Amino acid sequence: MKAPVHISARDNPLLVRVRRLAKDGSAYRKDGLLWLEGDHLCRAFVARGGVPAQAVVSARGWQDDAVHDLAQTAERIVVVPDALFAGISGLASAAELGFLIDHADLSSGLQAGQATVVLDRLQDAGNVGSILRSAAAFGFVQVLALKGTAALWSPKVLRAGMGAHFALRLVEGGDAGDLDQLALPLLATSSHGGGDLTRAALPWPCGWLLGHEGQGLGDKLLQRATMRLAIPQPGGEESLNVAAAAAVCLYESARQRLAP
Repeated sequence: MKAPVHISARDNPLLVRVRRLAKDGSAYRKDGLLWLEGDHLCRAFVARGGVPAQAVVSARGWQDDAVHDLAQTAERIVVVPDALFAGISGLASAAELGFLIDHADLSSGLQAGQATVVLDRLQDAGNVGSILRSAAAFGFVQVLALKGTAALWSPKVLRAGMGAHFALRLVEGGDAGDLDQLALPLLATSSHGGGDLTRAALPWPCGWLLGHEGQGLGDKLLQRATMRLAIPQPGGEESLNVAAAAAVCLYESARQRLAP
């Protein structure tokens, strides 16, 4: 049973670091650390075999058996007063526990031949996190985020991903040239043409190309697409939200792959 270190000073360097990681979506790129806040994210990380560098626990949380046991999975435990924990939290309603983990342990290079989702300049953290959840749910194992896409490991994307991050290989900062490394057929959706998604024979493994919320895919990516596909919309709407479109497309890939 690990004994915790108690911290009560607001300007303690550890708490200053956590506060920065919780508030600044790209701070992990400079710090090399990620802040996971809340029971669900922390449990998802541990369930995938992760070992947190540090657990930061509120005084109230330390008295809770479930939180106490989860904190014990970390290499080091810090307990802080409830008010201090609320001050470092990135949530509207602070959790009782957060993990600091080494980002380098989760960094991966691009792998060829792996079912992949490619994100082209997506800006909304909720959309990005939702797409990661769909990718993990439907059997995709890799996500390539091209330059201009929201930071995959930001606190907002982590919360929206609900633990999907730890089931995926995530690669950030790519460009169109990296698509050659995938060695996969590339599929793109288009609201202005393309074959019917539900009638097309989709290849597996494949790479799905998903574009900016307002501008869609860039021309360079569209030109690389092996197939352009349209999602039937009998209700007559012009287009779907990119996260909704991604869920439909990734599900259809999974459905065809699993069909007898």
